Amino acid sequence: MGEKNLDFDSVIDRKHTNSLKYDFAKRRGMPEDVLPLWVADMDFRISSYIQEAIIKQAEHGIYGYTESKEEYFEAVRGWMKRHYDWDVDIHWLIKTPGIVFALAMAIKAYTEDGDGVMIQQPVYYPFSEVIVDNHRKLIDNTLVQDEDGIYHMDFEDFETKIVREKVKLFILCNPHNPVGRAWTREELEQVGEICQKHHVIVVSDEIHADFTYGEKHLVFSNLKQEYQNFTITCTSPSKTFNIAGLQISNIFIPNRELRHQFRKQVDAAGYSQVNAVGLAACEAAYLYGDEWLEAVRQYIQENIQFTKHYLEQNIPQIKMSEPEATYLVWLDCRGLGLCNRDLEDLIINRAGLWLDSGAIFGKAGSGFQRINVACPRATLETALGKLAEAVKSLP
Repeated sequence: MGEKNLDFDSVIDRKHTNSLKYDFAKRRGMPEDVLPLWVADMDFRISSYIQEAIIKQAEHGIYGYTESKEEYFEAVRGWMKRHYDWDVDIHWLIKTPGIVFALAMAIKAYTEDGDGVMIQQPVYYPFSEVIVDNHRKLIDNTLVQDEDGIYHMDFEDFETKIVREKVKLFILCNPHNPVGRAWTREELEQVGEICQKHHVIVVSDEIHADFTYGEKHLVFSNLKQEYQNFTITCTSPSKTFNIAGLQISNIFIPNRELRHQFRKQVDAAGYSQVNAVGLAACEAAYLYGDEWLEAVRQYIQENIQFTKHYLEQNIPQIKMSEPEATYLVWLDCRGLGLCNRDLEDLIINRAGLWLDSGAIFGKAGSGFQRINVACPRATLETALGKLAEAVKSLP
């Protein structure tokens, strides 16, 4: 049995499948015929090994309450060791339906109403939502962009705000969505030293870990033994293997007391067993998914290069810094000289595209757009062509 689903060029019609990406444009205030490259799921068929595991479970015909056994953990443990040289313990693991749910549980477990929770904008917008919706104080250590368009952490501001705002918890996006940084060991260790010094708990969202280009992803908790004492590591196969709808995430908490506090909040939310199909999919992905991941990662890297060259040749007003991670490309549209409202009009109504507006990622995202390039090359070429024509039509 070999991997079958390695054709990433074929355009698959996802309409009329209750796809959030394709079937809900009108409900979300978009034109019905808009071409969507916004939400972070791929337009590729999943690994055939995952597909076969799901089919096998479906054929059984009973879908009752389901738990994971040692085989599931061994698959997860093997993946973490093989890809990140990270030795995880079965006792550290708490399964949740998603990472945003886990962020909410961590905020409830480790902070009180009004406490400061820090993020680094422009960043994945549910970070800010889950802080504000839980009545915590959002503290932003805004990333700084250099002259080459590459983002860096402002460590002086980071530590100053931790002290001044009495920050209790920091949500680290590692790798960073949407700016595409794969943080270096030096950067992560600086974060670790400051957070350890000021007793700040780190919740590290590492959902995009499997999509780094060049250097391998560094698990924050694995950098130094002492980091395990104050870190919650959030992982999931959902972005890697395009199975977000199956709702499975693996949260690792080595510190026993922090793990107990987190589990209490999960119990208080009334959540117990995760999705049965998600368990089967995750186990198959981590046992047999390497070949598919390597192939899709290569294809996406080529899409990133295609996007970069297309912009340089056809829409030089729009800049992109080549991402070090993720399949989400951060487009700097400020060279068009448009306000956010006019930029949205250009993207949606003139180009007929549905991207993610940079403004939703925080004030620092104003003038940017995020585009998902995990799609067939033909789809990407069509989208960029529509964007080029729209820019040409500007007065």
